[in-house]
Amino acid sequence: MKRSLRSVAEAVQAQLVGDGSVEVSGVASIARASAADLVFVEDEKHLRFALESRAAAVVVGKFAAEKDSTKPMLISAQPKLAFSRAAKFIFPPPGRHPGIHPSAVVHASARLENTVSVGERGVIGENAEIGDRTWIGAGTIIGDNVSIASECELYPNVTVYPGVRLGNRVIVHAGAVLGSDGFGYVRDRATGHYEKFPQLGRLEIGDDVEIGANTTIDRGALEVTRIGRGAKIDNLVHVGHNCQIGEDVVIAAQTGLSGGIVIEKDVVLGGQVGIGEHARIEEGVMLGGQGGVLPNKVLRGKGVAFWGTPARPVREYLKQLAALARLARKE
Repeated sequence: MKRSLRSVAEAVQAQLVGDGSVEVSGVASIARASAADLVFVEDEKHLRFALESRAAAVVVGKFAAEKDSTKPMLISAQPKLAFSRAAKFIFPPPGRHPGIHPSAVVHASARLENTVSVGERGVIGENAEIGDRTWIGAGTIIGDNVSIASECELYPNVTVYPGVRLGNRVIVHAGAVLGSDGFGYVRDRATGHYEKFPQLGRLEIGDDVEIGANTTIDRGALEVTRIGRGAKIDNLVHVGHNCQIGEDVVIAAQTGLSGGIVIEKDVVLGGQVGIGEHARIEEGVMLGGQGGVLPNKVLRGKGVAFWGTPARPVREYLKQLAALARLARKE
């Protein structure tokens, strides 16, 4: 869709420098930009390349406010964020027509708002509730007593177990499983056999959460597994029972969380991180890829980066690696 730069600037609250009547219809990298594309620059050293590119205009930081340019610029304190918002403005989400596909199965007691869309072979269970403008993709199963609020998107073949609650604007990608039983067993010392511990708790997911493809999140055993507002969870992540994930937490792909873990707000977990049961990651901690946290341990330090297994501050970890390398050279 074509948009004038003036309308884009207003939509993303950026300062327009140059011809606001110029139209853009796409976004691109600097190297691949066409004459109708918008690009962005976060670092002043790349500004020249953007201005010399074929792009119609550039989203830039405050550092470009005094620069002379024949190419229009949108100046923002957060250019990457403004660029992302511009992309949404240029490419609005596809319209989904409300309605229930003839092949879908909806229980008579389920309560769906008139603006809900249910795709082919979707299943909506007993006493389920689905809010305004929520979209349920093909083959997705919504269990009994599930509550899904407004403007959610559940892609094809998602499974939501009974009793799960989703807030507003939650996005769940294909193949995710929400609210399955936790991995809890009790061993009979007399026989050596394992028996299942009750998995009767709930899963609650806050507003504006996004959950990646084939991710699994267990319900609580006797309590609640909770995913806080704004958390972003990548593909192929596992969250065990009774975990408490805080607001604006970011978890990258293939991370595994055991049961009873607390992840406080603004934590960032890299890919393939592993965390043992009942560990606690305090506010603002960053844990690098393949980092490991032992059971019952605590990582603390807002803005501190940890790495390695067992995880420790990255400078300490690198010093230890260097010391090991020196020892190896001496042998």
